[in-house]
Amino acid sequence: AMALPGELWAELPAERRIFCSVLLFSWAVYLWEAFLAHRQRRVYRTTTHVPQELGQIMDSETFEKSRLYQLDKSTFSFWSGLYSEVEGTMILLCGGIPFLWKLSGQISGHAGFGQEYEIVQSLVFLLLATLFSAVTGLPWSLYNTFVIEEKHGFNQQTLGFFFKDAIKKFVVTQCILLPVTSLLLYIIKIGGDYFFIYAWLFTLVVSLVLVTIYADYIAPLFDKFIPLPEGELKQQIETMAKSIDFPLTKVYVVEGSKRSSHSNAYFYGFFKNKRIVLFDTLLEDYSALNKEPTEGEDGENEETKSKTKNKKQGCKNEEVLAVLGHELGHWKLGHTVKNIIISQMNSFLCFFLFAVLIGQKELFTAFGFYDTQPTLIGLMIIFQFIFSPYNEVLSFCLTVLSRRFEFQADAFAKELGKAKDLYSALIKLNKDNLGFPVSDWIFSMWHYSHPPLLERLQALKDAKQE
Repeated sequence: AMALPGELWAELPAERRIFCSVLLFSWAVYLWEAFLAHRQRRVYRTTTHVPQELGQIMDSETFEKSRLYQLDKSTFSFWSGLYSEVEGTMILLCGGIPFLWKLSGQISGHAGFGQEYEIVQSLVFLLLATLFSAVTGLPWSLYNTFVIEEKHGFNQQTLGFFFKDAIKKFVVTQCILLPVTSLLLYIIKIGGDYFFIYAWLFTLVVSLVLVTIYADYIAPLFDKFIPLPEGELKQQIETMAKSIDFPLTKVYVVEGSKRSSHSNAYFYGFFKNKRIVLFDTLLEDYSALNKEPTEGEDGENEETKSKTKNKKQGCKNEEVLAVLGHELGHWKLGHTVKNIIISQMNSFLCFFLFAVLIGQKELFTAFGFYDTQPTLIGLMIIFQFIFSPYNEVLSFCLTVLSRRFEFQADAFAKELGKAKDLYSALIKLNKDNLGFPVSDWIFSMWHYSHPPLLERLQALKDAKQE
């Protein structure tokens, strides 16, 4: 008699079942994402005229530009997604992880660190793995920046700037990743039965320290931050911050236009020490893209300016204040704190489950580790592969929550009397960033952490008419 698939599955050893489940789930997620992206691409292809309800908001030229931009981006992410899925599958099937572990052992052995120096071997492994992904990701990144973003008028980087940036990013990442990982592995090794509590507390402290030092010490390595000059805008921002008790200490403008003409704003800092950062591309008065090139500027500048000369970009002061009103709403309504609490609860749960699972030999043998059970590999297998179904569900729930927070922050800006300005700012930002305002409902529900433009405008419109 023919054996049924279920019986065959049951007869497989536990490690084969684990390995096959991980691969199957990974492909299931990929196919689901590809299906959603296909639905969204169909929207980009078929919606060639400005829908009636958008008539007031978008002219047909901008609509067509944003349609073609999003179509190019979607096609690009289809191919890059397929590549990374195939690459990940090949690495698992060909035993790439145990191979790299063995290689790291040989390298650390040559440097005089034997088998007993597991943490040293782990750091060599991490360095090689991140180097590998940086190299394989480079062609995709280059194509995205210099073909897609360039074609649609967003890229402001030269090739030299791009490579300098990439190398700097890699070095800074290693300087943070390697010491933090070695301490974490050490804590897990010596922590005894309750190591998961110490490991969790350690990652909590690290994330708080990084948030504190990021804007002052790490971000300036990549971009120039200048204090917002004294003037009307600065006064208005300070007055608004004071009116809602936001403990503002500094306002910066960051030169985002060196990199790209996309725009943004954010705040950071703990307790009584908050700073606001505005991208120069957000501010009509400061955006380098709106300024005429002056005589005698270098050729590279000339080239950048001519690309974007006709593009009046950014928001007026009142609109910038409305965007900030929205951002400060996130703070006032406790969204930032709620997000930190959720992420820490999740982190604690993951470390706890890791402590429960780390003793299972089958998890290691499933991925080709028959004689050793390195802690770093255990972390990787459990956090990356075993938890992937949980991570998918969590990520969807956080997207839904984020959309709710966005509506609440819009409503907060509305209460500050900024509904009209936020309405026009959202339209401008959508236009500057070539956002496409029509989306497939499942795609939008699964992916959009911000509500679709029309929904946000509708909520604000009700306020404008009151």
